[in-house]
Amino acid sequence: MGAVFNFFRAGGFNQVRFDKGSDLLALAELDQKLWVALACPVNGLVFDKRTLQLIDTDHDGRIRAGELISAVQWAGRMLNDADDLMRAPMPLPLSAINTSHEEGKQVLRAAKTLLRGLGKPDAAEIGVEDTSDAVRAFNALPHNGDGVITVASVDTPELKALLEEMIATVGGVNDLSGEIGINEEKSAAFFEAANAWLQWYAKAQETPDLLPLGEESAKAHTALLGVRGKIDDYFLRCRLAAFDTRAVAALNREEKEYYALAAKDLVITNDEILGFPVAHVDADRPLPLRRGINPAWTAAMNRFVQDTVTPLLGEIESLTESAWVELCGRFAAFEAWQQEKAGAVVEALGAERLRAAIQPALVEQLNRAFASEKEEESTAEAIASVERLVYYVRDIYKLATNFVSFQQFYQRKAPAIFQVGTLYIDQRACELCVRVDDVGKHATMAPLSSAYLAYCECTRPASGEKMTIVAAVTNGSADNLMVGRNGIFYDRDGKDWDATIVRLVENPTSLHEAFWSPYKKLVRFVEGMIAKRAEASDAASTNLLSGAATGVADAAATGKSAVPPKKFDVGTIAAMGVAVGGITAALGALLQAFFGLGLWMPLGLVGLVLVISVPSMVLAWLKLRQRNIGPLLDASGWAVNANARINVPFGSSLTRLAALPKGSRLDSFDPFAEKKRPWKFYGVLAAIVVLAVCWGSGRLDSWLPKPVRSDAVFAHISAASDSVAASANNAVDSAKAGVEKAAAPSPAPAAAP
Repeated sequence: MGAVFNFFRAGGFNQVRFDKGSDLLALAELDQKLWVALACPVNGLVFDKRTLQLIDTDHDGRIRAGELISAVQWAGRMLNDADDLMRAPMPLPLSAINTSHEEGKQVLRAAKTLLRGLGKPDAAEIGVEDTSDAVRAFNALPHNGDGVITVASVDTPELKALLEEMIATVGGVNDLSGEIGINEEKSAAFFEAANAWLQWYAKAQETPDLLPLGEESAKAHTALLGVRGKIDDYFLRCRLAAFDTRAVAALNREEKEYYALAAKDLVITNDEILGFPVAHVDADRPLPLRRGINPAWTAAMNRFVQDTVTPLLGEIESLTESAWVELCGRFAAFEAWQQEKAGAVVEALGAERLRAAIQPALVEQLNRAFASEKEEESTAEAIASVERLVYYVRDIYKLATNFVSFQQFYQRKAPAIFQVGTLYIDQRACELCVRVDDVGKHATMAPLSSAYLAYCECTRPASGEKMTIVAAVTNGSADNLMVGRNGIFYDRDGKDWDATIVRLVENPTSLHEAFWSPYKKLVRFVEGMIAKRAEASDAASTNLLSGAATGVADAAATGKSAVPPKKFDVGTIAAMGVAVGGITAALGALLQAFFGLGLWMPLGLVGLVLVISVPSMVLAWLKLRQRNIGPLLDASGWAVNANARINVPFGSSLTRLAALPKGSRLDSFDPFAEKKRPWKFYGVLAAIVVLAVCWGSGRLDSWLPKPVRSDAVFAHISAASDSVAASANNAVDSAKAGVEKAAAPSPAPAAAP
């Protein structure tokens, strides 16, 4: 029979509860479909990073379900009582370590050794600080079991020099002490390269023809390669000139190209000069070596003459094409040998130094150093095991309640590990704040959480620190939240940061806000329309005055009015009549329907408000029901496995609004408050409303004259509406007839007799 787990319900789904250490040890038996998360990042969490690094065995920056299971099982095997994982005793008593198996005995011995090294031989417990100090001290030793030998790890000058040369040629690796050193893999690569290069180099000693100038052959070959392409180009041009003398001018570049160069400030490295022939081209002309050389190639040609031509051909003034071909042939075997080169990475050390480096005595010293390093591997592993155990005992339960379940998040006794602090802005404190590395990437998925999100850039000018967070606003009104607004962010260490909103993802924050949302939108719309209307009217007035002034000036100058006589548009007047009639009829019908409710008029007003607000509230309710933390964390690198909802009551606890402390006294007198209406005015207004309701319901008709009774007034309004509508229709018909008559062609005048 498998383990029996206890569950609790929060966030709209079932979550496992760890009541005892055996629950944690049975974690592998819990169906992963019931886990709240299946992976989390190592960075960006308010959690000991060293613990996360120890659990992240593949060092990919993420902790997965399998790694957490392995960590829990190993820690449980190292303890006598698995409940210590729940109690998290710090420091850890040595008696809590399970010595019934060999690994546990090794961990206990290593813990005692660490304590003796720290000057605590009689200590009965070990803590995180002890292991951290011990690990730092052990890593600083010449041999710390990481398989890396540094210059400080060896004693003889010869071996120190060899290690420095190895690092310079094949590269080094980081030692736990922070120094750069060599491991066995790098050492093997160095000796392999050294032997290969020496074997290749020995071939030249056995075949002298490979080195036409001995040790200077490489230098001479390099000088030759520097001008080879240009000299080949020269002799080819000379052959073309011999083929057809008409090509000589073109092969030496045309005169107009020199005119273009003459207009510039010339420099030796000018690309145009480099492209010219190395010397003047003519039919079958030898290459001059000392005079008449292209200035851009003078330095390279001088090296070629000094390092290659003179040692092989002697002091000559020019080079024929046949001599050039022979000279290149002298290096053919050398070039083939160069193609076979192996171990080039160590070539800079030279043959003499490499022969000394591979001497058996020096290699033996190096092997002894690696052996000494290897002897400390078991000690290093034991120290690492002590460190793992201490960190796991302290943190593994806390991680489980933020990974397998979100118990810590929903209990609200302490912030979850993904809550990096609290944002204070707009008279509220937002506690659901998550660190963000890339706002653009994060904002593509986070809006699926259906929460109102405020992305903020946080800075500490004094220290130059910067970070970006996203805060979920889950309570209160969002009217005053806008990009650019500033607040203060307090991280979990209590440090304060300047926070500025850089991006908003708008979603409902509460049903209360949704109720008033249509009216707020209407007010903003009306305010915008009024502002636009005022601007348009102001512009029209200005244009009218300007036009009138211009017209007066023109009339004074010409004696004629510049303003044409006003014409009346019959169609426009008819349309205005129809509009006025329609509005009057609609208003009359609305008043008749409203006053016809009688005593139910207040309920009618309530119904009107509900008709306006209920759709907005329904949409907000649907959004609030969908609000969950999953996409918010997934965008930060988590793999949330549940629909972890944030309902309205829970959201209210995550965003706390400003409230006066209990026992506070409030002086409500505000000397600058707007003046209030007198109570008498409100009394009169209430009386008028009551009388209007009674009159509209007909309750006052028995005391009123017949002309002002409600039924007579409503009948009169209805008749007036009908009359206005009929008049408007007649006006439209008349206007149409007049327009048609005006548009009809006039009859042709009768012909004269």
